[in-house]
Formats: sequence, structure tokens, C-alpha cells
Amino acid sequence: MFTGALIAIVTPFRNGKVDERAFGDLIEWQIANGTNGIVPCGTTGESATLSHQEHHRVVELTVEVVNRRVPVIAGTGSNSTAEAVSLTRHAKEAGADGALIITPYYNKPMQEGLYRHYKLIAESVDLPQILYNIPGRTGVNMLPATVARLCGLPNIVGIKEGSGSVQQASDIVNLCGDRMTVLAGDDALTLPMMAVGGKGVISVTSNILPLQMAQLVKAFLRGQVEEARRIHFALSPLFAALFYETNPIPAKTALGLMGKIDPELRLPLCAMATETKDQLTRALKDAGLI
Repeated sequence: MFTGALIAIVTPFRNGKVDERAFGDLIEWQIANGTNGIVPCGTTGESATLSHQEHHRVVELTVEVVNRRVPVIAGTGSNSTAEAVSLTRHAKEAGADGALIITPYYNKPMQEGLYRHYKLIAESVDLPQILYNIPGRTGVNMLPATVARLCGLPNIVGIKEGSGSVQQASDIVNLCGDRMTVLAGDDALTLPMMAVGGKGVISVTSNILPLQMAQLVKAFLRGQVEEARRIHFALSPLFAALFYETNPIPAKTALGLMGKIDPELRLPLCAMATETKDQLTRALKDAGLI
């Protein structure tokens, strides 16, 4: 249902508030450059520091600006199951096409708890839902066997697999087959994960290189493996540069250097250190982006 290069889009701020004009401009630029879907209010969108009112507004604004041109998949996860249900319900009411739901963080549920969490959300809100596994952020790894239990449930249609393990992605594809769309959660693993059956990526790099990420995924899905490999290696320095510091610090810094947004962050995230910013700047110059 959701394939290609989708963007985990940043949330621009100006003077402590969501910069709606800059956000709208980013979305327009993304769509013009071939991005296959917009994913607001994820990790890259600093969802952890958005108020509920801001979260709702960002989802509503995304739906409004996109205007059905590409899918909108709203980040609606929480470490509170009731809150995740509420956010997912709002996403449906706002007109989103789907929801991206991260595994509960901090409270570290067992596999059975993960299953029950996602099952309840899926049963509570009739909206296509993508699981999001990223143990480096949450402290819990959702195992392929748990994903296989979930993929048979109505409304659960995919997973953003960010464990960093191609083997784990392979196991999910093997266990779930066509019942589960696997999307990479790590730009550098987009190509390897598609090689074992993935259908695309929810990308950080698309924030600064939407056209190239879309071309990479499209080339592979069309069977143009050598072209996809060429793009992968060309983008590899930026895959690394965008994680010199915690995401989305480098992505927002890069967009600021490109003149797209004010690179304002919310505490506890803060501006890049001088050394890593200099490294990022060189990488952007080498790529011809500034």
C-alpha cells in the first residue's frame, strides 16, 4: 500500500513555534521532487517535544497542503497505548492515509506487551497502520515472530524496520510475505533491505535530497539494480553526515544551510558542535547542495 521513498519530514520552528509557511514550502518541494509520501510527527519531526495541540496541527496542515497528491502517514506512536490510540484516531479524523506507530519507549514492554499494544490500536482505529521498530531509540526490539503475529491483523499493513539488521528485515519478509510491506528505517540500508524484499524507505536523507532518494528506490523497483547501486554509493557520504549527531540535528542544520528553514531545535536537542557542523558543511558542499 505504501511504497517508494517516503520522507520522515522535519518540523520547522521559528521563535519557539511551528513555522507553518516553511513547513508548507518543504512539502511542496518534496512533492515536486518525486517523494512518494509525507510522514510528519515522527522522530525526525521532533514529535517528542510537540504539544498535543501542535501535533494535531502539524498532521492537519500536512493533509491540507498535500491535498491527496501523495499519501500522508502521520506519526502517532506513544509509550502510552491510550495516547497512541488517541493520536491515531485524530490522524484518521484529520484525513491522513495511514499512521506510523513507534514501539513504546522507556517502559520496555515484553513481546506480548508489544503485540497487545499494536492489536488494541489496530482494533480501535480503522486506519492503515505501519509498525515502527527502532530499538536504538526505544530500548526494545520487536522481533520478527511478533511482527508475524501482527501482520495478520486488519489495518496493520507494514513496518518501518530500523533495527539496523538486514537479517531481521529478511526474516520479516520471509515470515510475512505479501501481508506486510517492509520499509527501511535507515537510509544506508535502503538498497540492502530492498534486495531481500523491502519496498522502499521512510527517509531522513529525503529532507535534503528528495529527488535522488526517489530515484534510488524507483530504479531498484524497476529492476535497474546497477543504477540503484550507483545512486546508493553517491549518496553514502550524506547518509553518514546526517547522523554525525543525533537526528534531526544534522538534517535541520543542513536545511538551514540550504536556506530552506530556520534550523531551530527544541531542547533537549541543541545546535551542532562546531567541529561536526564543519564536517557536515563540507559534505553538503561536496554534494553541490550549498
